[in-house]
Amino acid sequence: MTGAIQVLGVVLGVVLIVVGVLESFFFRDQRFHPIFLIDPKDTAAVRLWTVNLGFYNMVWGVGAITGALLLGGPNHAAGHAILLFACVAHVILGMVLLFSERRLWVSAVGQALLPLVIAVLLLL
Repeated sequence: MTGAIQVLGVVLGVVLIVVGVLESFFFRDQRFHPIFLIDPKDTAAVRLWTVNLGFYNMVWGVGAITGALLLGGPNHAAGHAILLFACVAHVILGMVLLFSERRLWVSAVGQALLPLVIAVLLLL
């Protein structure tokens, strides 16, 4: 089971890094409007927050990957704790996204579902 959890943790980390790159560097691109709901006239105003949020997600992604990799080695407990923390945090963040902007329900499910699965597997 540890191997499957590690793979899922790495997938989560990669997804978070990709989303972070999109948030930080492509938030002006209207192809991503359904994800970010940023109107072209607002991009200058939200730049500070989107770049910061994007880097938050990239760091969370690195944390998830680190936890997943540590899970299979001699620092199993550290990997378990790091990955579990990253997953629980993203389940909570997905719920916050859903309750703060219901139009982003697909993004909220995307943010919370895989971390929820990983957290449940870690706690079994």
